[in-house]
Amino acid sequence: MNPLKNLYQWVLSWAESAYGVFILFCVSFAESSFFPVPADPLLIALAIGNTKKSFYYAFMCTLGSVVGGIFGYMIGYFLWWTSPGEYSSVAEFFFSIVPGFTTEVFDNIKIRYETYNFIVIFTAAFTPIPYKVFSISAGAFYINLPIFIIASILGRGLRFYMISTLVWFFGDTIKAMLDKYFNLFIIILTIIFCLSYFLIGYLF
Repeated sequence: MNPLKNLYQWVLSWAESAYGVFILFCVSFAESSFFPVPADPLLIALAIGNTKKSFYYAFMCTLGSVVGGIFGYMIGYFLWWTSPGEYSSVAEFFFSIVPGFTTEVFDNIKIRYETYNFIVIFTAAFTPIPYKVFSISAGAFYINLPIFIIASILGRGLRFYMISTLVWFFGDTIKAMLDKYFNLFIIILTIIFCLSYFLIGYLF
């Protein structure tokens, strides 16, 4: 048996588990502040496994992601600086482990925030660009918290509800395609995941 196929079936099995929603919430929360893997594949798997709950899964994914984003904001707000202009060990740790996230990129994000804070946050929340980088930097630059939360809800919500809407209308077709082209699906997701980190340096 193909181990990736087994993994896919195992992930789908969470749709029938009492812990499926809890795990989705936790992954969404962690991905928005420190965890490297996005919640989208798990959302897709759970929604396909139980199409009637697609929008409920999208809600829990959005809720976990926004709460996780606020946690990331707090990391930036309280732990990013030891003194004005002096990075903390937490900041240095993030610079070392997040590909494409450098002090130069961080400074460029600040420039974007000064004029387009809502748009920047919304874009990071909606697109594959790593949202955690922007949730943390929003706190580090003391972006207005209500603006951050509203932009995050709109961006994350639109992203996850679009996924659930597609599954709601085309669930059987999507499941059949994943069953047939699962390896290709994993490769494409991996490429998008890797490129998303390097896009930070390219765009900012």
